[in-house]
Amino acid sequence: MPFVDRADAGRQLAGRLQHLRDEEVVVLGLPRGGVPVAFEVAQALAAPMDVVLVRKLGVPFQPELAMGAVGEGDVLVLNEQILRQAHLSEAELAEIERQARAEVDRRARRFRGDRSRLPLTGRTAVLVDDGIATGATARAACQVVRAQGAARVVLAAPVCARDTAAGLRQEVDELVCLQTPGRLVGVGHAYDDFHQVPDDEVMHLLQRAAHQQATTAGSADDPPPREEEVDLPVGEVHLQGRITVPGAATGVVVFAHGSGSSRHSPRNRYVAGVLQRAGLATLLFDLLTPQEELRRANVFDIDLLADRLGEVTRWVRRRPACAGLPIGYFGASTGAAAALWAAAAPQADIAAIVSRGGRPDLAAQRLGAVRAPTLLIVGGYDEVLIELHRRARDLLRCESRLVIVPGASHLFEEPGTLESAATHAVTWFTDHLAPVSR
Repeated sequence: MPFVDRADAGRQLAGRLQHLRDEEVVVLGLPRGGVPVAFEVAQALAAPMDVVLVRKLGVPFQPELAMGAVGEGDVLVLNEQILRQAHLSEAELAEIERQARAEVDRRARRFRGDRSRLPLTGRTAVLVDDGIATGATARAACQVVRAQGAARVVLAAPVCARDTAAGLRQEVDELVCLQTPGRLVGVGHAYDDFHQVPDDEVMHLLQRAAHQQATTAGSADDPPPREEEVDLPVGEVHLQGRITVPGAATGVVVFAHGSGSSRHSPRNRYVAGVLQRAGLATLLFDLLTPQEELRRANVFDIDLLADRLGEVTRWVRRRPACAGLPIGYFGASTGAAAALWAAAAPQADIAAIVSRGGRPDLAAQRLGAVRAPTLLIVGGYDEVLIELHRRARDLLRCESRLVIVPGASHLFEEPGTLESAATHAVTWFTDHLAPVSR
């Protein structure tokens, strides 16, 4: 199944790299195509991002055969065996090296401007490319970052030829690939959109990453998030919830869980944590009381659930810490249907919706009235839900997108799949929840 574009591939790849969050990571994109992928990975890991600038040293009479590589910081890596076979004089080798270094320096000035290269000493270097065919450039990049002092080298790509992957595993500490086809005709075949990445796009993404890191560093002394168990009066019942508001929150995401779940759901709490780290407040609450849950029909009473979600949303707007903040909905299973139903109300004013493994078909009659940008996430193993989501997407008249997470079933219990869904969700919410003027 092809990736939509490099950003989509980066978000999916980031889901498989969440185990690196506790390490001191630097994400390095291989220009130019690897940079948009690396940007999404860096965002998901909340890690600094840079480029790794490498220039292979080709044998003069066979340029595709690399006898070494140069990198920033006066790094020189040589393959002594090929160098001996090339029979080059010291002067010839020095001239080839000089030309390669000049190109590395030119690209460094072009891409970074006056910013310095990020130091790698003692850190985990995560090298990211948009795809790996022969692996020659990736191998050179791995050698260069080791020479620059990286303690661990992780090579990551959305797609890599199977034979190449087998060889690369012997040269890195960890190799992460989403697809390893036996025959890779070309990396571009793994993408719907594989446009050539211009230098300007590389520079823009590096500038965005640098700005966000500076902003994060500047807010390191912000107070911890405020967490509170809350009682939510809705009609004649009281629902229980937990609201978490980070310092300088930029939006609020209200969770609507589905059948058999609750505000204590580990999956929803995990996603909530990811959103909180991105500066979004979250409210997890129970749509039904314990007594109401005993009656199965209540779980599928989408009208009832949507009305309660609307009431709770109005409660959130009255909270002083959330006043004026845009509100989004994160729904799962029947809760996703309730979120879509509630968002279709004329006065709903919902800024964004994310459905994970939802039942949009249960809100089919209201989908055409939904105005909030909607992201539909479904597992690749859940063929029935995939078809239901495709029909739902066709009924939506708002901005929408369908993401199919490879290797995921309905509950996203497979390794890396929930992380991938959370990465898609946080990107969607941060892109669409912009604070309004107070």
